[in-house]
Amino acid sequence: GFGILGSAVVALIVLAAFKSAIISDVSYVDYCWRIVLGCGAIPGIAALYFRLTIPETPRYTMDVEHDVNKATSDVANYLQKTDTTDENDGPGNHVGVPKASWSDFTSYFGKWKNGKVLLGTSMSWFALDIAFYGIGLNNGIILSAIGYADTHDADYNLRAYNSLKNMALGNIIITIMGTVPGYWVTVAFVDKWGRKPIQIMGFIVLTVIFIVMGAAFNPLKEHSIPAFIVLFTLLQVF
Repeated sequence: GFGILGSAVVALIVLAAFKSAIISDVSYVDYCWRIVLGCGAIPGIAALYFRLTIPETPRYTMDVEHDVNKATSDVANYLQKTDTTDENDGPGNHVGVPKASWSDFTSYFGKWKNGKVLLGTSMSWFALDIAFYGIGLNNGIILSAIGYADTHDADYNLRAYNSLKNMALGNIIITIMGTVPGYWVTVAFVDKWGRKPIQIMGFIVLTVIFIVMGAAFNPLKEHSIPAFIVLFTLLQVF
C-alpha cells in the first residue's frame, strides 16, 4: 500500500519538476514517465542486494544443496544469533535426498482434501489479481470518466500538464482513502477474524460492488459522481 502511494507521490514530484518544460514543450512528458519508471527500480535493486548478501535458509541448504552439516550449522548460528562458523570450514556432508517428481505431485494433490486447498488458493489469488490490477491499471481512465482529470485550459501543453497532475493527485487520494486503510484493517483484524472469513468477506463485498458499478456505470457517472467515488473507494478498501 505504501509502495502504491509512493509511486503516485513520485509521479507528482517529477511532474512538478518538469512543469515549465512541459508547458513549453509537451514532449517532455516522455522524460517524466521514464524517470518515474526508473525510480521504481531503486527499491528493487536494494531488495536484490540484501537478498544476495543474506545466507541461504537451512531448508534450502538441506533440500537443494544436500549439505547436512551446513544446514545444522545455519540452524545453530540462527538460534545463537551469532555466526562463528565459516561455511567453507571442512567438507560438507552431502546426502542423497530424493528429488521431487510429478508422480509425487499428482499422488499428493490428486487427493481431493489436498487438491482443493491448492485449487482454492491459486484460483482465489488469480481472480483477485484480475480485479486488483484491473482497477489499478485503469485508475487514470476512471478519474477521466468522472471528470477529475479533465481540464479546460486553452493552452494544449498546460492542459496536458494539469490533466496528468490531477491524475497523480487523484491516485494519491484514492490510495490514502482506500488502498492503505484496506491493508491495515486486514493487518489489525486478520488474526481475530481468521484468514478464510476475512477473505470470503472481501470477495463477497467486491462481487456486490462490481455488479453495482458495472450495471449502473453510466447513470452513476452522469448523475451521481459522489456515489461513484464512494463505491470506487470501497473497491480499493476491500
